Amino acid sequence: MKKGIVLLILVLITTFALAGCTGNTENNVSTDVEEQTTGSDATQIEDTVGGELETTTVRWNYGTSGNVLVTIAQEMGYFEDEGITLEIVYGTENADAMQLLSSGKVDVVSNAGTSNPLQQIASGVDLTVFGGHMVQGCMPVVARAGTEWNGVEDLIGKKFACNPAYFAFTGAVMELGYEDPLSAVDWVTYDSYNDALAAVVKGEVDYALMGTGQNYAVNNMKDVEIVTYQGDVMPNYSCCRLVAQTDFVKNNPNTIKAILRALIRAQQYYEANKEECVKLQAKSIGTTEEYVSAYMLNDHYIVHVDPLRNSIVRAWGILDKTGFLSEQAKEVDINDHINTVLYENALKEAKEKYGSEDPEFYDRMMKFYEENDL
Repeated sequence: MKKGIVLLILVLITTFALAGCTGNTENNVSTDVEEQTTGSDATQIEDTVGGELETTTVRWNYGTSGNVLVTIAQEMGYFEDEGITLEIVYGTENADAMQLLSSGKVDVVSNAGTSNPLQQIASGVDLTVFGGHMVQGCMPVVARAGTEWNGVEDLIGKKFACNPAYFAFTGAVMELGYEDPLSAVDWVTYDSYNDALAAVVKGEVDYALMGTGQNYAVNNMKDVEIVTYQGDVMPNYSCCRLVAQTDFVKNNPNTIKAILRALIRAQQYYEANKEECVKLQAKSIGTTEEYVSAYMLNDHYIVHVDPLRNSIVRAWGILDKTGFLSEQAKEVDINDHINTVLYENALKEAKEKYGSEDPEFYDRMMKFYEENDL
């Protein structure tokens, strides 16, 4: 029986190894956020109120880990209300999602993190962020049982199984005063979270970052424990963004707003019915409710439709300073690739139409937008 349980856990780890989001970051690293938060006119597309949808079928990639807001919007008929039909196109990795997007095989990607699309933009691919999925994933940092954790300073000089493109950690190390975070920590990369977890168990590394989907497994292991979460290291670091080719956003503003209105309604339902959403998401991705509950009912798991401009700008600065953007990035104003106008208008329209159902929710949404995008 014990062997069967272990095998089941390992299967879950392998199957959902990509349920975590790719590296991203926020807060006070000197990335000139204040000077870059206005955006250019080229990105802030002129909006039309109540216009007809330019496209009614949208090809969407959300990877193997699913997207709870999309699940809710489909299950509750919110996309249907907006006249939108989703055609789900699957990819097995974040790199696959970016390839699908850049090649025009999908219209929207929602689960490929923040660093992946930013690196694409830096290399010359014309993409626009117009919304969000997870503000932060429930990504735990694990160590062998009994390991003391005092903060990010404990990573200094230690072996950390984490891709340094996960800018929340390099940014946090820079905040400690280390100009070269790549030298301050011994970053070790593995092909999968499963391999990184095994390295912790064997004592080959001191700490390892796990994906959101690994919470169920690590919570059921006696020889490792969670010492912190990526969201504690850098709150609201910007996990997974809604990204499309810039031409798609420019040519389909009413469709984009319809998508956002449906997802905003889904977020309201999610926040009011998390237990029910656990069941919906478990069914959607074909796993158990216990597996989904392990991260979805954890306070570190935060989903939000907001584009999160300020966090994206911060992430861009950290990735640039740590050498994870191409030289072309010097010629790119990342604000030209973030659209907040369509989200703001979609939020206002959703509030006007549905605000009476939950006034406090829509007030929180507008306050969050003002704090994170203006």
